[in-house]
Amino acid sequence: MNIYLFDVAKCVGCFNCQVSCKDEHCGNDWMPYNRPAPETGQFWCQLLESVRGSVPKVKLAWILKRCNHCDDPECIPACPVSAIYKRDDGIVIIDPAICNGCRLCITACPYDSISFNESLGIAQKCTGCSHIIDRGWPITQPRCVDSCPTEALRFGDEGIFGGELDSAVGSLNPEFNTKPRAYYLNLPKKFIAGTVYDPNDKEVFIGATCTLSGDSSATTKTDEFGDFWFDGLEVGVYSVKIEADGKSKTIPSIQTDTDRNLGNIELV
Repeated sequence: MNIYLFDVAKCVGCFNCQVSCKDEHCGNDWMPYNRPAPETGQFWCQLLESVRGSVPKVKLAWILKRCNHCDDPECIPACPVSAIYKRDDGIVIIDPAICNGCRLCITACPYDSISFNESLGIAQKCTGCSHIIDRGWPITQPRCVDSCPTEALRFGDEGIFGGELDSAVGSLNPEFNTKPRAYYLNLPKKFIAGTVYDPNDKEVFIGATCTLSGDSSATTKTDEFGDFWFDGLEVGVYSVKIEADGKSKTIPSIQTDTDRNLGNIELV
């Protein structure tokens, strides 16, 4: 069955996926897959900006939010008129000819991926561009995938992705247990960063040794700006020991429930 694979590390935030989805579905009636989407008020493919840390230690990433086309979708049993079904290729469809607008599927979806079209009185969401795939058009990919210039977003039978899925995360919310078919690579973890300087000389330390210990360990050196970064950390408790020119300082009990900018660190 088909899956979506989104690599956060490859996404440059161009928003082509979001724009192309709008272009394909706004003003176009793709019955029996879906009716036209409203021009405003909802996104079936939405790129969300994730800002981590605090100035000047900031990292930026984009996360794609969409229907996950789950293997155990909450929306299907919630529909009282059986308007929602899962295709053999894994795509979940809301039949616009059957939907009665009760909105129970919208409430049931834990990912907030179903919207309500007020003018048509029906629930709507991503169809996987099934109208393109089924008709065998020259480009047999969903529009969002076809428009991605960096191949951050890919689509196809799960067998073609091989070992990549071994390191992929099957959901942004695994606690929902819906077995989603939208996978993510390189989701941002936590970081600890700071700047080391000598308050007497009023200069940064270049090449100071910084040692991380705690739930994981690593060593790095400060760069030409006196900065150090420990990225890709799990949530936990760490300490950082800084050494340079016979001087030493340890910063204990750094919790990575969020990204940590330790700011300017005096080494005297």
